[in-house]
Amino acid sequence: MGNAEQQLHYSTCTLCEAMCGIEVTTKGRQILSIKGDKANPFSEGHVCPKASALKDLYDDPDRLKRPVKRVGDTWEEISWDEAFDLVANKLHHIQQAHGNNAVGMYLGNPNAHNMGAILFGPYFYRALKTHNRYSATSVDQLPHHIVSRRLFGHISQIPIPDIDHTQHFMIIGGNPLASNGSIMTVPNVKKRLKGIQKRGGKVVVIDPKRSETADISCEHHFIRPGSDVLLLLAMLHVLFEKQLYKVDALLPYAEDIKEVEHYVSGFSPQEVSEFTGIEPSLIVKLVTDFCEAESAVCYGRMGASVQTFGTLTQYLIMLFNMLTGNLDKRGGMMFTQPAADVLPVSGKGSMGGFTSRVRGLPAFAGEYPVACLAEEILTPGEGQIKAMVIGAGNPVVTTPNAEQLDSAFSQLDFMVAVDFYVTETTRHADIILPPVTALERDHYDIVFHNFAVRNFAKYSKAVVQIDEDQLTDWQIYLSLAERLDRLNEKSTAHYAALWEKQPKGVVDDLLQAGLYGGNVNGNNKSTVHGLSLERLSAHPHGIDLGPLQSALPDALYHEDKKIHLDFEYFMADLQRVSAHFFDKVNKSKAQETLLIGRRHIKTNNSWLHNSPRMVKGNNRCTLQIHPETSAQYGIKDGNSVHVKSRVGQLTIEAEVTDAIMPGVVSIPHGWGHNKKGIKLSVASQHPGVNTNILTDDRQVDVLSGNAVLNGVPVELEKAG
Repeated sequence: MGNAEQQLHYSTCTLCEAMCGIEVTTKGRQILSIKGDKANPFSEGHVCPKASALKDLYDDPDRLKRPVKRVGDTWEEISWDEAFDLVANKLHHIQQAHGNNAVGMYLGNPNAHNMGAILFGPYFYRALKTHNRYSATSVDQLPHHIVSRRLFGHISQIPIPDIDHTQHFMIIGGNPLASNGSIMTVPNVKKRLKGIQKRGGKVVVIDPKRSETADISCEHHFIRPGSDVLLLLAMLHVLFEKQLYKVDALLPYAEDIKEVEHYVSGFSPQEVSEFTGIEPSLIVKLVTDFCEAESAVCYGRMGASVQTFGTLTQYLIMLFNMLTGNLDKRGGMMFTQPAADVLPVSGKGSMGGFTSRVRGLPAFAGEYPVACLAEEILTPGEGQIKAMVIGAGNPVVTTPNAEQLDSAFSQLDFMVAVDFYVTETTRHADIILPPVTALERDHYDIVFHNFAVRNFAKYSKAVVQIDEDQLTDWQIYLSLAERLDRLNEKSTAHYAALWEKQPKGVVDDLLQAGLYGGNVNGNNKSTVHGLSLERLSAHPHGIDLGPLQSALPDALYHEDKKIHLDFEYFMADLQRVSAHFFDKVNKSKAQETLLIGRRHIKTNNSWLHNSPRMVKGNNRCTLQIHPETSAQYGIKDGNSVHVKSRVGQLTIEAEVTDAIMPGVVSIPHGWGHNKKGIKLSVASQHPGVNTNILTDDRQVDVLSGNAVLNGVPVELEKAG
């Protein structure tokens, strides 16, 4: 080991959606350094501070490498075979006694960055045969999926801002400088936003907080949290009133697009100004500037999604792009042409079909909204959840009314977690099955090539060797699936072929069958073809496949090759909009102090707070509050503040700043590492507070069931 030579590996950072190429130097099984891969044609050497945390996760002494079983208040290492048998038998026993739906499942965000979990996890989910499935989707991007499923026919056919060619980029409730893009895979977004300005274009940010992105934009405008839906309705109103719409190119696919005028006629800039906090003349200017640009794109992200009208807001954003002639146009919202395209072979996303047992919230693509998970555990009766499977998620920190969910988990008969940490959630587990870390497994971005601002493909081999008794996620899920099927007396003959094929074999199939594979599709304007896993592996920095291309009508998954505007579904929510904002009873709500979230470049939900270099420096978990609002409550910078909502209360340090609008406060999510029994030695020293103690499980976007994490009414009181 001491004589091992240094080696260079080219891989991909999997800690956010940007897919930055990294150069990893190793000596034996030691990771010496991680830096940006300058030869990567997509990220061109850019990395954010998070990349180095991949080494920290790998080296972390708190990380589990072997299965552990709870014995009283301690954890005992057991063999994989014993762990798999225990888990499969326990889940089978509970389902035999209480029905298939007595087992619930929650999947966290890291699954989307994991080739093996995406491609082979579903074998286990199917073997479980439960309707009680939940994921991080419904505290995040669910509205995007519903809009794309209904309009374009597939849950993941989400058009992406063509940032490299646009002349006008409007960002509503997004902070790509902190997120590195989100449902927009975009390395070095700062350079790309500055590029728009260099070529004479404009970047406009609309957000209740002056974010890092707003700081480098041409314009930033504050907006009252939760009122984005009114701004969009008024912007569409202006389009028709001033006859600025351009729909000729889209009419063959969306004949009824002009009917939007009828729905937005009552929402003039004057009508909505009081609720949005944006002057009528400014709303008109936002629209005219957008329409005068040679190309333009309106992008709404997390802040626009996780609010009372998140789904309608994302729908209206898409309508605005369509009505201004910027869908499927260079510099506008464009569909991607990924090399390994799972969309044709994956489910389009089932619409509804069943509703949650207690509250009747809608299922989408086989999942219930996570806002109803706790009540499904706590409410007795047929279908009550008695056991949970947690896959790489920490819902006790990241989902609404967190204390209620924490309490619910403590009452389960059984929990198994696929995770390499004892977290706020997995401390409730009976068995923890730890997979390897990102640099210990092969990687191809199944999901995020589909959202990339430029067509690109890259396959990375594992950087470091693992022990014989360490397993990847796909091996864990396949082992459990095989055992469950056997217990349910189902055939397991097909598993032998899966073990042999492995996820990389599926990636190879997808590449060869795809746009750049053996048969060159006539619509493919790329010069690359004959792409296979072998060929891609020979290009360790990845292969550039060119800019996004116009793709209509091929991009549409509806059989009639049309865009289904589905007014009956989406516009029915306008009744709720009117009641929420314009009813006299609700007008007093305008005075409430509203809570929003925020994110930081060094944070990835709750996952990186055990890395010393990610948490060092000033306390980031503060209550940001405007000087006017702090004066109202007699709060000074650094004071402790009690923050109370309908469901909970916490105490946090105030950070007085004019970067947030009056009447609004902000707490970052992903913190609150102060639970008994967690094994996160660094995070425990920088616990922060969990903002989801304040968010309300009863507050959801009715169309989707997505959690409302922004615009939460709170009361403030100076502590002590």
